[in-house]
Amino acid sequence: MNKTIAMIAAVAAVITFGAAHAAPLPEVNPDDAGFSKQGLARLDSFFAREIAAKRVPGAVVAIARDGKLVHYKAYGMLDPDKGTPMPVDAIFALASMTKPMAAVAGLTLMEQGKLPLQAKLSDYYPGFADMKVGVPQADGSLKLEPQASPIFIHDLYRHTSGLMYGGRPDSSSPVARQYPDGVAPAIEGDTQAFIDRMTKLPLAHQPSTEFEYGFSIDVLGAVVEKVSEQKLGDYLAANVWQPLGMKDATFHPTDAQRPRLARPFANDPLTGKPQAIKLLDTPTQFDCGGACSFATIGDYVRFGQMLLNGGELDGQRILGPKTVHHMTTNHLGPEIKNNVANVEPHRAGFGFGLSVAVRTGEGLSSVPGNPGEFTWNGAYGTQFFCDPKERLVVVVGTAAPGELRKYYREQVQDIVYGAMTK
Repeated sequence: MNKTIAMIAAVAAVITFGAAHAAPLPEVNPDDAGFSKQGLARLDSFFAREIAAKRVPGAVVAIARDGKLVHYKAYGMLDPDKGTPMPVDAIFALASMTKPMAAVAGLTLMEQGKLPLQAKLSDYYPGFADMKVGVPQADGSLKLEPQASPIFIHDLYRHTSGLMYGGRPDSSSPVARQYPDGVAPAIEGDTQAFIDRMTKLPLAHQPSTEFEYGFSIDVLGAVVEKVSEQKLGDYLAANVWQPLGMKDATFHPTDAQRPRLARPFANDPLTGKPQAIKLLDTPTQFDCGGACSFATIGDYVRFGQMLLNGGELDGQRILGPKTVHHMTTNHLGPEIKNNVANVEPHRAGFGFGLSVAVRTGEGLSSVPGNPGEFTWNGAYGTQFFCDPKERLVVVVGTAAPGELRKYYREQVQDIVYGAMTK
C-alpha cells in the first residue's frame, strides 16, 4: 500500500515539474506565501490514499495566494480505463461551475446598460409571464396559481425564479417530477426549444420568495444570447475566456482537446451502480449556462483570480470592482427562504449572491473560511472557492459524479486552511 502511495506521489511530482513552464499564474515558494510545505503535503497523501483505494481516478489541484500559485499538481489517472496519467492541463466537465462564468457574461451586459437586474424576464422571452406556480395539495395534486410578481433578471442570478431541476435528491416536491435533469434540455434541443420547454412547466415557488436551485442560470444564458445576439460560448470567448487566457474553456471540446478529458470510473465507488458524465461523449445543441462548459483547472484559477482581483487580471479588465463586489455579496434578504445548505451540506452560514454562494458569518459551516468567501461547485466533481480576506483562490478538478464529490469538497477545504501558517 505505502509503495503505491509513494509511487502516485512521485508521478504527481514529475507531472508538475514537466508542466511548470505552462503555469497559469506565477509560482511562489509556499513558505513565502504563508503556507507550510508539510501541510500542503497532506493533499498529496490524501489523494494518494483515495486513488489507491479506487475511490477517485485522479485530481488536479490549484491553490493561489496573492495571485501566485503555492500548489499546482495533478494526481492519479485521467482515464481509469486506459490508465492514462492525469496531466495538470486535463480538461474537466465543469457542470455547475459554468454558472459563475455565465453570470459574469450577464454582468458585463449590465455594465453596458443592456441588462439591468430589475428587468422582467418576460421582456426577453414573453412565455415566462404566463407560467403558473404549482402548489402541492394534500391529495398529491398540484393547484396552479398565477405569479404574485414577475420573474426578474435578478431572480435568475440568485435562484429565486421558482424554476428548479428535476432528478436532484434535494428536490422532493411534486413539481420536480415534471422537470428534466440539468443537461437533458441541452442534449435534446436548441435554446428556443429549451425556453419553450421551461415555460410550459409550473414554478416551484412564487418568484423572489425562495432559493431553489435549478435552471435559472441556463435561462440567464439564453437572455445573454438574445441581448448580445451571439451564442453564449461565443460571447464568453470574446469577453471573458480569451482576454483571461483561458485557452481550453469551451462548450464544445474539439477533437484535439478530447484526449485530455478527465473520465470517471464506470461504477460509483460508494454504491457500485453505473455512473457516467454524459457530456464527455454527447454533444449539446445549445450552450447551457448552467452546466455545459469545459475547462482546465489552470483556466479556472485564472477566472477565480480575476474575480478576487475585483474584475481584472494581467491588465485585462472584465468587470468593474464594484460590480464584482455586488456579485459576491449575499442577495438572499430576510424575506427569502435560504435553502443553500440543502444543496451543499457544508454550506450552513452561507447566503447566495449573483450565482455564487457567499459566506455571511463566522462558524456554522463545516469548513473553515471567512465571511466574504464566495464559492460554487460542479456535480461532476469540480469545486472552487475564493477567500478575499486571505487573498486565496482554490480550484479542484476530479471526475467524481457521485455523492463522493461532496466529501472531497469538504476535505480539500479543511486541508488547505490547515496548511496555512499565517
